[in-house]
Amino acid sequence: MRTSASGRTPLEYTPAVAAATADLYERVRAVVPPLEWPVHAPYIDAIQRLKRTRGAVVLAHNYQTPEIFHGVADLSGDSLALAQQAAETDADVIVMCGVHFMAETAKILSPEKTVLIPDLEAGCSLAASITAADVRLLRERYPGAPVVTYVNTSAEIKAESDICCTSSNAVEIVESLGAERVIFLPDEFLGRYVAGRTAVEVILWQGHCEVHERFRAEDLRDFRTSYPGIQIFAHPECPPDVLAEADYVGSTSGLIRHVEMTRPERVMLVTECSMSDNVAVAHPEVEFIRPCELCPHMKQITLPKILRSLEQMQHEVTVEPEVAERARLAVERMLAVGRGAGG
Repeated sequence: MRTSASGRTPLEYTPAVAAATADLYERVRAVVPPLEWPVHAPYIDAIQRLKRTRGAVVLAHNYQTPEIFHGVADLSGDSLALAQQAAETDADVIVMCGVHFMAETAKILSPEKTVLIPDLEAGCSLAASITAADVRLLRERYPGAPVVTYVNTSAEIKAESDICCTSSNAVEIVESLGAERVIFLPDEFLGRYVAGRTAVEVILWQGHCEVHERFRAEDLRDFRTSYPGIQIFAHPECPPDVLAEADYVGSTSGLIRHVEMTRPERVMLVTECSMSDNVAVAHPEVEFIRPCELCPHMKQITLPKILRSLEQMQHEVTVEPEVAERARLAVERMLAVGRGAGG
């Protein structure tokens, strides 16, 4: 049998595997084609068995593909919420199906646990847009201005910050500081969204999510023409002109809640494409129109890589204790202000 690109011989789709995964496939059949299931199911079955042996919990971000999000995840959701929930489990091992900064955050909140990421190439354009040296230079340029940092950043950036925020509580966090101006890092578009909702002067950094920055207002107008009555819900990491075209703007968890609350007949989520697939599983009555921008970093995570990660206990993510302590303080300051969920 030929080996796969991951270097292992593909697992077989046996009658036992089919029976063990039948109920799960009934749940996801609307978003996973029948031809794909015999490829995914053997890995799902093997991962489910191995994680019990390892005492592991598998976390899946909303942008993971449905076979991961619904197939092997014990916890799913936004980046910070995943780390918070994992810290409350009695698992010895955390497998982060997301990107590297999310694994770092899980380690910061669970220093005693082993944190694994299935592929070290799962990075983030937004997190990579700024360094600790950049933050220190900004402090010199704007003395006295507190640094508010989006949780979608590396541990070293959180450690240089006064306080963290999520996309759902960013305005609340900025206003809680009682400052005339703040340095907001690193997402420029989220920062502009915040600046439009507060009297506080917001100093911006030109960092962007390579998924959300690709959306264009004219494309949304074309979708409205092609799909009459469509509701458009957008993430605030999108450019301002895109947000101006949306019917609702919110964090990933906010988008999900708004679908649940409003149950639109037809909706487009202006965010990473796999999220629409994952939300659609719970809402078969809603027609999801998919603009389909994919995150290449999230897609580095696959079922074979998750299985190998558990088999070989790779790749372990660590954070220097001093950096972790300072980063944890920035997160804890945020949590002291508000709920803190919703990246």
